[in-house]
Amino acid sequence: MRKWHRWTTVFIGLFMLFIALTGLGSHFAAMVARGSVFETEERGAPPAAQASVATQKAGPSAGAPGAPPAAQPATQAAPNPARKLVGLFHHLHSGEFFGPVGVIISLLSGFALVFFAMSGMWMYVQMFRNRLSRGRRDIFWK
Repeated sequence: MRKWHRWTTVFIGLFMLFIALTGLGSHFAAMVARGSVFETEERGAPPAAQASVATQKAGPSAGAPGAPPAAQPATQAAPNPARKLVGLFHHLHSGEFFGPVGVIISLLSGFALVFFAMSGMWMYVQMFRNRLSRGRRDIFWK
């Protein structure tokens, strides 16, 4: 198992590092785009749909004389340049930027991560059993 673990690391390690770094970049760019680390982006209806909902809430008499003015459609703010970075990092992270080959490499890297987790646990259990057979009861090595 260690042999498979070691050789898989040689080939997939660089791809996994790339995926990890682009994932971090995507999250940091999203925080910059939102302007805060702790705020979450609300995923509601698009601004045009929100404006039509606001007009409907104003009631049927919104256009009648003496009635309060109808809600004006919300103007869209200028696009934040950090939003473009979020999209770029997402396409790099998922492999879509490199076409079908990139997506396949991204998927294989995900499967490799599962393999590393499972084989690492298996190796740990094997080493722990060997320690128990020698009379050592510590969970972690010193």
